[in-house]
Amino acid sequence: MSETLVEHDVLERVLGEALGRGGEFAEVFAEDRTTASAMLDQRRIEELSSGRDRGAGIRVVVGETTGFAHTADLSERGLLAAAQAAAAVAREGRGGVREIALDALRDYPTHATILPGDVDKARKIELLRYADDVARSEGLSITQVQVALGDSTRRFVVANSEGVFASDHQVRTRFNISCVASGDAGMQTGYRPIAGTSGFEILTMQAVEEAARGAAKQAITKLDARPAPSGDLPVVLAGGSGGILFHEACGHGLEADAVLKNASVYAGKVGEQVASPLVTLVDDGTVTGEWGYLAIDDEGRPGARNVLIENGVLTDYMWDYLRARKEGRGSSGNGRRQSYQHLPMVRMTNTYLLAGESDADEIVAQTPRGVYVAQLGGGSVNTATGDFVFGMTSAFLIEDGKITAPLRDCNLIGNGPEILQRVDAVAKDFSMMPGTCGKDGQSVPVGTGQATMRLSSVTIGGTAP
Repeated sequence: MSETLVEHDVLERVLGEALGRGGEFAEVFAEDRTTASAMLDQRRIEELSSGRDRGAGIRVVVGETTGFAHTADLSERGLLAAAQAAAAVAREGRGGVREIALDALRDYPTHATILPGDVDKARKIELLRYADDVARSEGLSITQVQVALGDSTRRFVVANSEGVFASDHQVRTRFNISCVASGDAGMQTGYRPIAGTSGFEILTMQAVEEAARGAAKQAITKLDARPAPSGDLPVVLAGGSGGILFHEACGHGLEADAVLKNASVYAGKVGEQVASPLVTLVDDGTVTGEWGYLAIDDEGRPGARNVLIENGVLTDYMWDYLRARKEGRGSSGNGRRQSYQHLPMVRMTNTYLLAGESDADEIVAQTPRGVYVAQLGGGSVNTATGDFVFGMTSAFLIEDGKITAPLRDCNLIGNGPEILQRVDAVAKDFSMMPGTCGKDGQSVPVGTGQATMRLSSVTIGGTAP
C-alpha cells in the first residue's frame, strides 16, 4: 500500500528539497481515505453515500516557525511544489541539497477481519432496518427512531527528515441508534453507539439488538423522569459513562501544547498530588479495537500507554513531536491530525481511569442520597482553570442507597482538579465508550473509560430543591 501511495525514493527527494531550502525538519504525510455512510430515519433511507480523499501535507520547521502546505496531487511534481511552498518560511541563504536516508518501512496491518468495503449495501440496510424494528418493539411510546452506520478506511504513510518511515491501515466502523419516546409529560430521547477501530465484524445481530433495545428503554424510562435536585450532592458515575468528564475536564489540561503556553491548570505540577490516591489516569493508544486505537500516530511514532496521573500524583503530560523536541525529550505518540490537510497537534487517544477494588453495587448502597449518572452528554471546559459544565442525559436519584427515580436532563457543574480530589470510591467494572474530540477546528476519534466511581460532592444544576 504505502510504497505505491508515495514511492520511497520520491519521499527522500521531497524531504531533501524541503531541507535544501532552509528547513531544519521536514515531514511528508500522505493519506488515502475512503468513507461510507447510511442513515435510516423514520423507516426511510435518508442517506446512502461514499467518498474518497487522497493527498499529502508537508511540514517544514525552521526554529520556532512552521511552514505547511497540502496538495491533492501525489505526483513527485505536486509534492515538490508543496515542499517548496512549505519551505518558503525558511531563512534566506541556506540553499543547497540535503540528502535524506529513510529507515526501512514499518508497515502496520489492519486488525479488521471484515472490511466494510467488502459488505454490500443491502446488508448494511438490512441491519439498519433490524435495529429500527427492535427499538420499536419495546413499546408504542417509541415514536421516532434514527439509525446511522458509518465506516472509514484510512491508509497513510509518514516520512520525515529524521529517517522515520512508517505506514498504517486504520479501519473504523460505527453504528448509532437514537430513539424518541412520547408520553403525557412530553418527549424523551435515548441513544446507544457501537463503535470500534475494527471492521464490520463488530456489528453482530446480538450487538445491534442490545444497542437498539438499550436506546429504546432509555427513552421510555425517562418519560417518568422528575426534575433533578439542585445543589452539591454525591455523584456515582456508572462504568464507562464518566470517561468523557475526565477527558474534557482533565485530559485537555494534560496536553503539552496547553501546558507549555501556561494555559493549563496542571502546568508545572509534575510530581505533585493533584488527585485522590484512588485516581490513576492513563492515555493509551495501544488498546486494540477501541475507538482511539492507533498503531502509530500521525507523525509516525508508535502508539503508547502513557500514565499521566499515578495514585493521584501527576507524572507526565502528553506530547507530540514539536513540543517534545522543544523540551529535549521524546514524543509520547500523541501527535494526531484530522486529515492530510491539517497540521498535527497534541491529542488524546484512549483516556481512562484504572479500575479499583470496590464493588459497584456496594458503592451505590453506601450512598444515602445522591445522583447516579448512567450517561453523560456533551460539555465544555476551560483548560486554564479546569471549570466545566456537562449535561447528564441519563441519570437517576439515589435514595437510601438505592437507585430510584429517573431524572430529567440537567447539568453537572464543577472544576476538574477539585473533582479529581473528590473521587472516594472506584469499582472493578471498567468499560469504555467511543467519542469524537474537537480541538482547534480538528476532530479525531477517541475512547474514554472508567469503572463505576463516586465523587463525594458535585454541583447539580437541577430545578428541584
